[in-house]
Amino acid sequence: MKSIKILLKQTATFILITTIVCGVIYPLAVTGISQLFFKDKANGSIIEVDGKQYGSKLLGQKFTGDRYLWGRVMYDNTGTYHDEEGNALYYAGPSNLTPASEDYRSLITERAEAIKASNPAMINQKVPVDLVTGSGSGLDPHISVAAAMYQVDRIAKVRNISTEQVEDIINQYTTGKLLGVLGEKVVNVLEVNLALDGILN
Repeated sequence: MKSIKILLKQTATFILITTIVCGVIYPLAVTGISQLFFKDKANGSIIEVDGKQYGSKLLGQKFTGDRYLWGRVMYDNTGTYHDEEGNALYYAGPSNLTPASEDYRSLITERAEAIKASNPAMINQKVPVDLVTGSGSGLDPHISVAAAMYQVDRIAKVRNISTEQVEDIINQYTTGKLLGVLGEKVVNVLEVNLALDGILN
């Protein structure tokens, strides 16, 4: 039977080796590979123009102005914090309301009416569901093509440009189905709004 001293030595050696392999070598290898082959994605897919960062392609931002494309509902009322420079930091998440509840149905109806009021040209069209519901993460950066097209007339009117110009920008930042068959086409809200403002080409 091995002595306690030998067992402790073997245990300490095992812990040291696994710490070095799992805590140092593996993270460095993964970081190195990701920086070498997937640098943009590994660093958060940040949209940067002329040295200024506007946000990540992977995280939704809240746009409320009539001149902008609106994204999905963001449940950002869980608390607002600020960084050292005074910039607001939002912590978003899903709603806890069950879709079967009367409160939820009333909320959806209220949102749909607000969307219709802001897009009078589409008053007789059904409001796309992703304009009145939040995503599981609460920070989905995309909306459906139908949800984007629903807002074209409003954006064009406020910006005094043609609907064709708005549609062209939306089409430019529309991503096709995964592998051509999975999911649906989606529109990146942040990229469209930056393009509308002339920041992205």
